Amino acid sequence: MTVFKYSGRTSTGAMKKGVIDAETQVAAVAKLRKQGINPREIAESNSILHKELAVGGKVKNEDFVVYCRQFATLIRAGVSLVESTKILAEQTTSKVLKKALFAVEEDIRTGTTFSSAAAKSDKVFPPMFVNMIRAGEATGNLDETLERLAIYYEKQHNLKKKIQSTMMYPLILFIMTIIVVVFLMLTIVPTFTSMFADFDAELPGITLFVMGLSDFIKAFWWLMLIIVVGLVVGFNYLFKNNKQFHYQVHYLLLRMPIFGKLLQKAAIARMSRSLSSLFSSSVPILQALSIVEKVIGNPVMGQVVLQSRASLEKGSTLSAPLQKSWLFPPLVTQMTAIGEKTGSLDYMLEKIADFYEDDVDRTVDTLKGLIEPLMIVFLAAIVGTIVLAIMVPMFSLYEQV
Repeated sequence: MTVFKYSGRTSTGAMKKGVIDAETQVAAVAKLRKQGINPREIAESNSILHKELAVGGKVKNEDFVVYCRQFATLIRAGVSLVESTKILAEQTTSKVLKKALFAVEEDIRTGTTFSSAAAKSDKVFPPMFVNMIRAGEATGNLDETLERLAIYYEKQHNLKKKIQSTMMYPLILFIMTIIVVVFLMLTIVPTFTSMFADFDAELPGITLFVMGLSDFIKAFWWLMLIIVVGLVVGFNYLFKNNKQFHYQVHYLLLRMPIFGKLLQKAAIARMSRSLSSLFSSSVPILQALSIVEKVIGNPVMGQVVLQSRASLEKGSTLSAPLQKSWLFPPLVTQMTAIGEKTGSLDYMLEKIADFYEDDVDRTVDTLKGLIEPLMIVFLAAIVGTIVLAIMVPMFSLYEQV
């Protein structure tokens, strides 16, 4: 949407100035007249603030999960679609979601369906949400569809948070280890280096190594900082803009020891839950597979999903490409094949999702219990090595004295 500045007279004849959001200038004039304002001047705003508001952005997962749950509850309680949208727009704390919901409410009042109105804000409402709502509108089961969406996004949010917490813990400890090492190398080690030089003592190899590393960090810290920043910026750029690089990163993550299996299980759970929700909402299977490929968040598994779609178009089965891929264990392929044969694919996929979500929960709890002592030992070993490199020659000096 575009932000327009306007000035005009109200129904009482008073002058009023302000801004209004609309798709076009004509739409802005129509909105103002509905509000009882007769515009005299109207033009697109050039303000930086208004430009930023017009661009919009993405909604946080937490805000969207809360919105889905509240939306489902209101519709279940018999509140009309228009009133539900208005209520949620007024009470949400997300500015991006608030703006999108007000736009959706306005479109609904003009006779547009909710799914069509939501599709205009594709940065706010994901394809899966829009397509499931559209299917719910077509079948007359919008309340059940919204309940299914609320459960789906809640499960996806919880699963994502668990994976993030498991991956972030060792990363934070690793960064803290680097900070401690750099601090010791820049402040503590140089003090003892000058002392050892005064005594002209013969130093063990480990001490010479630590002293040399300390001198290197002191002399080239700026170069190391530039390299680190360059690597981070370069990685982010390639990850967002290079599809092949993006694919290879996800492939390597899935092949990692320990964490790779966790990410694989989480991706299987996400794919199964997404497909099950779409099938249950009567979304056509080919369309559902295209949606899942986009929302799954993993291009390696997404490629297999596209292969399954191609397999169905050729008259084969959904499970055939899954069986050929190393990503899917026999449990997934066998239950998918049974679901296809018995006509209960949505039910089977839901059970697969339940199994792997529970498996991820157990794995996360186990990893958290193992990672903490391992990282503490790792930190102690690094710091202990530096301390040992300083203390060993100290004992030799004391003996000489």
